[in-house]
Amino acid sequence: MTKYLISFPSGAMQVAAAEMQAVADAAHEVVREAKAAGVWVFGGGIDETVPPVRVDAGGTVTEGTYPETERIEGGYTVLELTSRDEALAWAAKIAAACRCAQEVRAFQYDPES
Repeated sequence: MTKYLISFPSGAMQVAAAEMQAVADAAHEVVREAKAAGVWVFGGGIDETVPPVRVDAGGTVTEGTYPETERIEGGYTVLELTSRDEALAWAAKIAAACRCAQEVRAFQYDPES
């Protein structure tokens, strides 16, 4: 089984404030479906009010992030699935719930994780 990251940036979700509860309800329904199917690993949205920091091997904390990842925000879901086609099908369900296209990436296989 492969773990897949299904995600979208915050700016991709263009939803009126009056529709946000319906979007949340639809997204939670997909989460419940994924859990019932036994494919759910983890999911959630990045709290954009908490600034990122970097921690080095000695424990030193530096404010900010790598320039390449300055705009990591939005929603993320990790599912463990049998195929890329299955990942694409779940991404379509999430896209319908969140009302925006989803990016799909596969994690490299690591027997320790």
